[in-house]
Amino acid sequence: MSTHDEPTVSLVTVDRETASIILSRSDGKEAHFPLSPSFFAASSTLSRLHVPLSLNVLIASTLSGDDILFELPQYDAPTGQLGGRLVVYLDQNKWSEIGNALHAPSKVSDSSRRAAEKLAQWVKEGRIILPASAGHHNETTKRFDTRKRYSLGLTVLQYSRGWQMRHPLQVRRNELHDSFCHRSGQLAKVRSAPVFTLAPDALYSTAQRGMRHYSAPADFEPPLAFTTEALVTATSSIDVMLDTERIEPGPKTSWAEVNQRFSDWLDEQDIDSQQKRKHIDAFFLTDIQKEVAEEAHSAALAIDDLSRWFLREAIGDIRRFPALGLFREMLHNRHLNKGTRWRLNDLTDMMYLSCAAGYADFVVCERHMRDPLAHGLRRLGLKTPVYRHLAEAVDAIEETLTEP
Repeated sequence: MSTHDEPTVSLVTVDRETASIILSRSDGKEAHFPLSPSFFAASSTLSRLHVPLSLNVLIASTLSGDDILFELPQYDAPTGQLGGRLVVYLDQNKWSEIGNALHAPSKVSDSSRRAAEKLAQWVKEGRIILPASAGHHNETTKRFDTRKRYSLGLTVLQYSRGWQMRHPLQVRRNELHDSFCHRSGQLAKVRSAPVFTLAPDALYSTAQRGMRHYSAPADFEPPLAFTTEALVTATSSIDVMLDTERIEPGPKTSWAEVNQRFSDWLDEQDIDSQQKRKHIDAFFLTDIQKEVAEEAHSAALAIDDLSRWFLREAIGDIRRFPALGLFREMLHNRHLNKGTRWRLNDLTDMMYLSCAAGYADFVVCERHMRDPLAHGLRRLGLKTPVYRHLAEAVDAIEETLTEP
């Protein structure tokens, strides 16, 4: 018998009920290995994890009988798996609308239900991706109602299929870093990291918060280490999102209060809009100075060159950055609007939506952020369409999908 005819392991399963790892061979035989301690926490809703070795996916099964399929990144093509699919970024309330349309259709209009069904169909057909973000995970896992939290989390996981938007803080830093690399001639240091990705370390900006993502053992060969990290990250994302225990919100920040005081002060100034814009830019540059300094150092930009950039060229450069440039425009729009009231969630909305609209093909969000986002896109000459309603977004997506 040739080696090509010998049975091989085709499926790896981690089973909660039997506390074992099961290796299934191509000839139908299985080998069971005890798993101690248990892989699953008491609050976990997962029952089994399946890794079909020929398909490059992870399939997670829950105690409720639901299945979640995640695409996994490939070691030799970590940036090239989008495959021409359109990227459609949904604000959190739109994910809730899809969840209701698919699991509780009586709660939404017929047009929303049809739109949600089309989006789900296009995901399954591999025509679009609906990436999840750290913002979606944060908003979902802190909900009080366990049943609703599970339903919404399941929707996000099933239809994002492992695709995620890189954390906006990291995207902003990458924009600054790569620009500084071109200035310093350090082209080998350019990150060029895709914003929408399956990469295992993309969802959270861990390094900027003093944390580290899971790393495989040092003696693993690079392909095995990469796959192990991808599997651990995907499993953790699914498990945490569906856990029966709610994640408590973190401490409140002073960001909203700081911006409110600045808006109130700006409203009192007897100056024209161009002068106000200069004040807003000074406020903005002060806010990002730590990011600028760290990324300039990482790109080996000389101090004199950084000083010149900061004083003379920063705003011109930032206007060319899709994420950071859009965030600046949204900041201008809101501070120039007299009587603006800043809410705790405004920073989250502005950070994630400016990043998404800078790089996605379509964005769907509520009116509160849609208008300043659309205004910013126009000022920067960017063409990303932003919609308030799922139905109108689906019509536009369908038109794009049917184009030659």
